[in-house]
Amino acid sequence: LTSRSLVTPGGQMDRFPNIYIFIYTYILLIIFITSRSVGISADLSEMLLAGTKESHTKTEISQLGRDFYKGIVKKDVLKKGIEALYFIYSAMEDELERNKDHPYIAPIYFPTELYRREALAQDLQYFYGVDWESLISPSPATTLWVKRIHEVGKKDPGMLVAHCYVRYIGDLSGGHLLNNVAKKVLRLPATGDGLRFYQFEGITSHKGFKQLYRSKLNEVDVEMETKLSIVDEAIRAYDYSLLVIAELEEIGKTSKEEATGFGHSHAGAMGGEGKCPFSSGNTGKRFRINLVPHTSG
Repeated sequence: LTSRSLVTPGGQMDRFPNIYIFIYTYILLIIFITSRSVGISADLSEMLLAGTKESHTKTEISQLGRDFYKGIVKKDVLKKGIEALYFIYSAMEDELERNKDHPYIAPIYFPTELYRREALAQDLQYFYGVDWESLISPSPATTLWVKRIHEVGKKDPGMLVAHCYVRYIGDLSGGHLLNNVAKKVLRLPATGDGLRFYQFEGITSHKGFKQLYRSKLNEVDVEMETKLSIVDEAIRAYDYSLLVIAELEEIGKTSKEEATGFGHSHAGAMGGEGKCPFSSGNTGKRFRINLVPHTSG
């Protein structure tokens, strides 16, 4: 019996036996075959939303996300998070450029609106100075994710759809919350320096663009088997995200920097919205650090 596995930052192996993946895929296949007869949507965007729900729940309740919600922010952790994102987006956007004419990629190719590498480079220059490129390197977990992105980009480009969905929809769904928290707690400039990553200057309405993006996902002409593979790849992207988060949590534990905060919650940084984003009355929109992709908003 072979297995798919990821190496955790501590060197342990998280194993995903192929038999479980087969059973999961088989069950999903039965569900979506049945759905056609009862009128339930089998659109790719809906399949991704439903298929990644459990993975999404695991990531959004991470300790890192909860700390940010409480307003407990360490600049060391934020900087390392931006580093990780820079390498992840560089890999993803390199592969998108290489495969922009692929029939699965072309419908969701929005470089002007979505690309994040340049914004992340500006953030790194703000925190590290003009020599930032010589001062950063990918962590073990980040390296795993980057390697996977390049692997699918070269061997199975259609699977890039999964990574784009998890990352870009997540960025648009909750990045403004983290932006507001970090800006207030760390007293970052009102100009947006240090947090350019969360500023999508080419998009006037995040909600409207997400609707457009999901509609473009549904235009991707793929068979059910391929849709299921894309869902599985999206789950895998969440797995990598959890590994990166675990590394950041360890950095937070060992950092000698005093955590900066503003109280028991981040409501004051949300522009007056006082509801806890983890509460059941929040209509599903929850706060999380943006290494925890949030795709349900």
